[in-house]
Parts: sequence; structure tokens; C-alpha cells
Amino acid sequence: MAPYINDRLESQREALEQARLKKPGLARFTFEPEQVMEQLRRGILGQSQALDALEDLLQVVKADLAPEQRPLGVVLLMGPTGVGKTETVRLLARTIQGNDEALCRIDMNTLSQEHYASALVGAPPGYVGSKEGHSLFDADRIRGSYSTPGVVLFDELEKASPEVIQTLLNVLDSGWLTLPAGNRQIDFRNTLIFMTSNLGAAELARYQGRFQRGWRRLFEPDPQRRKQLLEDALHQRFEPEFINRIDRILHYQPIAGEQLDALLELELRKLNERLSRQGSQLTLSPAVIRWLQRDYDSRFGARDLARDLRARLLPVLARALLTEPDTEHLHADLQGNQLVIRAAAYVK
Repeated sequence: MAPYINDRLESQREALEQARLKKPGLARFTFEPEQVMEQLRRGILGQSQALDALEDLLQVVKADLAPEQRPLGVVLLMGPTGVGKTETVRLLARTIQGNDEALCRIDMNTLSQEHYASALVGAPPGYVGSKEGHSLFDADRIRGSYSTPGVVLFDELEKASPEVIQTLLNVLDSGWLTLPAGNRQIDFRNTLIFMTSNLGAAELARYQGRFQRGWRRLFEPDPQRRKQLLEDALHQRFEPEFINRIDRILHYQPIAGEQLDALLELELRKLNERLSRQGSQLTLSPAVIRWLQRDYDSRFGARDLARDLRARLLPVLARALLTEPDTEHLHADLQGNQLVIRAAAYVK
């Protein structure tokens, strides 16, 4: 009888603890939405409306008001490449769960063919590998814990095959996925599910391009028209039954030219975080800042600027570090059209 009594007492203690946590002002989730959003707003530029909507969702989850028999939230992030969709989810997972490794990310580009659908959930009965129950899903990361939600990202959703999309329907609706082998279920009810998509990006680019020439330069693109273009593309690609299972659709905007200073500052901060491990720090002159921004292409967003830094700045920086490895403070400037990096007094 002793083991039975001990188990019963333990269950009672757990029930009392859960009831205590559900008292007003005491939520079971330990993350603070304000702190999460502070990190997101530092790292994601020019997407205030999308981040405001995401904060609303986190407040609902924190208050434990999300429906019990489905995922905590299902969010679709739409917009052109390089505007911060995937980075938003990575930052959120890092802030909520403490590290990037806790994120379960599925690249839907790898599931574009019908016969790849089994890679997502495992092979059906009678096929090789069915008994092992292998799946791209990491059940522990998806499930999270009592105090921490799991975070799942389906990246580039529109590239998945219709069979994969069909597989997701029950996940988004009930929060459960039964693997084809029938011997295992994965619970998504304690999970924040994010999906990203570039659908409509080409149409949006063409529409906004009209306002960069001729008399239309005097006007701004209509935000409602931009939103409609993305939603039209979404409805052309997915059935209503799938779209109806999405809680929030967040529209990410192209990164405008006036945000380049902040974008470059963000990329420099990331670079200096890596340099700090070697005891070094880098500053840029105003001339170098203008030089790096000169060929920015808004069609490719933040990735274009980051790629420019890798191609034009990092090789010169690497040579400077290898030549003088003990230099604490490095400064980049232009001599004519040539980038020069040398030791200098650190200037904040």
C-alpha cells in the first residue's frame, strides 16, 4: 500500500501546486511578455505592427487563457525575404527557453515532394522504418514544460507539398499528431506554432515599384492594398480549412532606406559580440557606413546588408586581426575607395 499512498500524495501535491499557480497574478508560464518583446524590438527592425500583435498573443498565453485542446497559438508570418520573419521566432525561442537549440524548426523546402511527406511524421505501417517511428519532430522540444511553452517553426510554408499541409491540419486544430505507425502521439497543446511564408512577395514588390518612378513617387503605397495582395496570394495557395486554423496572420513590411542606419548598427553589434570573444571591438567611420549602405537592395532586406558585410568588411577585418591579433580596438575607414582597418583608441 505504501507506493500507492505515496503516488496519491504526490498527485495531490501536484494538484495543489497547479491550483496555487492559477490564482490571480500567478501564471504557470515563467516568461514575461514585456521582457520577451524588449529583446524582439531590439533585434527586429521596422515591424512594429507585427510585433504588437505578437505581444498580444504572448499576454494571452502568459495569462493561461489559450484554449486547452489546441496549440497555445498558431501564427503565420508573411512578407518578403530578409525582413525578420524567421529571426523573430529564433529570438522568441531564445528569450523564452534560454537557448536557440530549444527551437524545433522544420524547413518546408525539404518537404516539397509528395514522397517526402513521410519524412515529417515517419513511414506508414508496412514500409521500411515504420516500427522505429522516426520523425522530423522533436517531441521534447515541442512539448516544452509546465512553465515553458514549446516553440515550433515551419519555415517557408508555401514550399511544402499538399500532403504535408494535410498532415498539419489536425495538429493546428486539436494539438495532437498521431504518427502513421500508430504507436506514438506528439502533443502540441503546450506549443507556440509559427509558420513563415514569402507568398505574394513578388506581387508586392511590383506594386511598390510603381511608386518609385514617375508621378507616383509623390505618393505612398496603400497599406490596405499591400495587405490585400498578400492575402490574395495566401488564399490562392491554401484551402480555407487550413487558413481557418491560423490564429494570427502578421504582415512584415520591406525594410525602408531610412532604417539602414539602425540595420547596420544591429549587424555591427552582432559582429562585435563575436569579436568580444577575442577581446576586440570594431568601430566604423561615417564614410564606411555610407559605403556599406550604398548598394543596398530593398528586395533582399537585411540579408543584403549582412551579405555585403561578409563580402566587403570581414576579409579586411580578418587580415587586420591576423596581422595584429592582440589589438583591442579596431577602426574602419576609407582611403580613397579602399577600406582600411587599423588599431585605434576605442570611441563609444
